[in-house]
Amino acid sequence: MKKSGRKTIRTAALAFAVMAASVSSMAAQSGVFPAAQITANALYDLNDDDYTQGVSGNLKYKKFSDHIEIYDCNDGTTTLNIPSTIDGLPVTGISRYAFQCSSITSITLPESIKTIGYYAFSMSNNLTSLTLPSSIEVVEMHAFENCNNLETIKFPNKLVKIHDHCFDSTPWMTAQRQQGSLVIVNGALIDASTAKGDVTIPSSVKYVSPSAFARNNDVTSVVFPTGVKEVCDNTFFYCENLTSVDIKGATYVGSMAFSYCNRLSELKLSGDLTKIEDYAFSDINGSANITFYGSREKWENVIKPSDMKFLNNSNFTFDTSYIPDPEPQGDDYPKNVRAITNSQYHQVQFVWDKVQGADKYGIAVYLAGKWRIQKSNITTNSYVTPKNLTPGMTYKVAVAARVNGKWNTTDPIKNAITVTIK
Repeated sequence: MKKSGRKTIRTAALAFAVMAASVSSMAAQSGVFPAAQITANALYDLNDDDYTQGVSGNLKYKKFSDHIEIYDCNDGTTTLNIPSTIDGLPVTGISRYAFQCSSITSITLPESIKTIGYYAFSMSNNLTSLTLPSSIEVVEMHAFENCNNLETIKFPNKLVKIHDHCFDSTPWMTAQRQQGSLVIVNGALIDASTAKGDVTIPSSVKYVSPSAFARNNDVTSVVFPTGVKEVCDNTFFYCENLTSVDIKGATYVGSMAFSYCNRLSELKLSGDLTKIEDYAFSDINGSANITFYGSREKWENVIKPSDMKFLNNSNFTFDTSYIPDPEPQGDDYPKNVRAITNSQYHQVQFVWDKVQGADKYGIAVYLAGKWRIQKSNITTNSYVTPKNLTPGMTYKVAVAARVNGKWNTTDPIKNAITVTIK
């Protein structure tokens, strides 16, 4: 494995993180725009005395009291086969920067890995495919960024917390963005950088990655489903045309989540909100009409900075009558529905995640105020429309599945997508 320059890259990355944190702190005090956003995931408290180092085959590892983390491998290694245990302890993590800039061509991860650290495989340009095990819980920021040949990623059929820019500058991410402006994987919205206008996130989403909308100047409003309980750090960082956000299911708002959103004028907050981090609304010059779906007393009990100018200058409405819509039940409907438009033939291909136990899928289109079935005997997780549809026409489309002889149409309609013919 090539390790030339890795120490320099790690040192530079850490220096950048420290510098960015310092700049952010000064910016919050002076109003100067920071060079880059920083997330809570970027700096960690590490206790280097809590482990011993060891070698197993071509792998180098850190041995903690109850688990093992892989942090490097021998020079010349191109194939990584990570074992599930070493010295009788489970291998649960890939350390930060472990294989950055490596010449690795393939990875086999065991059903024990829970975390892949930040920058772990970034800039590993010979890596073409990746299969994440069902045990994975978190993929930290930039973990596979700039893997310029990473085309195929297989995710487990579960929610995985994917942090900032994990797969940016990879062919996989490019392909996902071509399929739709919201890149959603098993209930996790991991990228919305190309979203435009008014965005309603599907109710199947339970997690929105940090920085998902960051620096997106084309988005004007966003509605979160009530199943998303956390607005992560930098979610809307410097979205300068964002005017309205509905997060009335969220119990937590992270640092710099809305920083520099100077046109934010309407905000809807959950009555179950418990904490707003420092700098969540930093460097916003204006104010907003804020609806808090709870009592004034509950708002006063929210942990929040007392000197946050944006909140202090805003107008509050306290609504105690709000009853949230019931969240979708079960997994008997297609998720991650996306549309791929073809401008040459003026047609659309719809693709969605497979539903376990489904024997048929159906497509419905909303026309003249009614949902009308387009096709109901689809046997794969894909459907291509006829050619020569009218360019410029916009359609609202829902995809349902038949499981055990029954169709769930309620949740698909709630998660319907809109597509414009090209």
